[in-house]
Amino acid sequence: MTFIYIYPLSRQLMSISDQSTNRLDAIDLVRGFAVVLMAIDHVRDFFYYASTTNDPMATGSIEFDLFFTRFITHFCAPTFIFLAGTSAGLMALRKSKHDLAQHLIKRGLWLIFVEVVIISFGWTFSPFGIPEIGGATLIIMQVIWAIGASMIILGILQYLPVKLVLAMSITIILGHNLLDNTWPKPGNGGFDVAPLWVALHAQSSVILAKLHLFFVYPLLPWIGVMALGFSTARVFSLAPGIRKKSLLIVGISLCTTFMILRLFNLYGEPIAWISNTESWLQTTMNFMNVSKYPPSLLFLCMTLGPCFILLALAENCKGKLAQILTIFGRTPFLFYVAHIYLIHLLASLTGIVLGHNPEKMIGSFIFYPEDWGFSLPIVYIVWLAVLLMLYPLCAWFAKIKKTAKNWWLSYL
Repeated sequence: MTFIYIYPLSRQLMSISDQSTNRLDAIDLVRGFAVVLMAIDHVRDFFYYASTTNDPMATGSIEFDLFFTRFITHFCAPTFIFLAGTSAGLMALRKSKHDLAQHLIKRGLWLIFVEVVIISFGWTFSPFGIPEIGGATLIIMQVIWAIGASMIILGILQYLPVKLVLAMSITIILGHNLLDNTWPKPGNGGFDVAPLWVALHAQSSVILAKLHLFFVYPLLPWIGVMALGFSTARVFSLAPGIRKKSLLIVGISLCTTFMILRLFNLYGEPIAWISNTESWLQTTMNFMNVSKYPPSLLFLCMTLGPCFILLALAENCKGKLAQILTIFGRTPFLFYVAHIYLIHLLASLTGIVLGHNPEKMIGSFIFYPEDWGFSLPIVYIVWLAVLLMLYPLCAWFAKIKKTAKNWWLSYL
């Protein structure tokens, strides 16, 4: 239903003459909303008393408050990666294909470098190895890796006609779940070693000397999401009324597609939902619990649908809260790097002050002491504190990006 609508919409977009377009506040606002939600998940990783469970929704029956805390953060990665493709698509209106390819490939390589060298250290604070994994240095390939690698691929794909890129993106998103029953699935939550190509569609690890590369984000579906953002970006050049209507139709269609396919366990999710006769709440959580690693078709419908709806409604959002979210959305890279270091530092210092083993508290949260952690209300308090501490930095940098013309600012 959804993709039947997107294709004729794309034909309308192709007729729009290329023109310069400013960065839309609505895109920044929605990206900022995703940034804020993302921080909740990462504070939970470091501060919640079950922090050693990386994905609590993978354990089966859980309490609603923990389910809700994890569930709302599912919207972050699809929104980030889709809007990264959208930004590239808007650049295509004012850059030559050669210039855009150079920008995307260079930025993609830069993001992968940052993931490997800077962000992984922020997660572990253990550059010289972690005893619990045999002294290897853990390199965690997460959303920044997925964005960077997808940008490199998009730098090549954008030479193709936009309609062909759109068709490829829809094919990937619709069809990648056909690999579920045949693709290798390394054990131990993806921590077991596998060939590099396995990381295209499953969590897996690669060992290079003393480096343990843990691919948390399987790449293939995210390439499709970024390509979808790129190939539909010209919707933001439509007249406001048509733009809003188009975004709403696609968003509602995606949500409807999710409900129909999930209700009948038809396709697009490897784990079928099961009714719990003793609890409607557990049944609802089971119904909404879909696969993120890799993101299933239903996961992407469930998350990108609200993203399109928010993009349609965001242009009418005004006030202080909208301004704050927009600031965060204009500085997502700075926020991402800074918030990981800040959260990890706060957790380490708090644990040491409370008498926990400093060596355990300085390292990765995966290996924190079993008696470490706080309840979810404390997690939310820490989350608000992190946002308050980072807002002045983001506001300062957003002002610099707006006024300065340095070329390197486009990489931050």
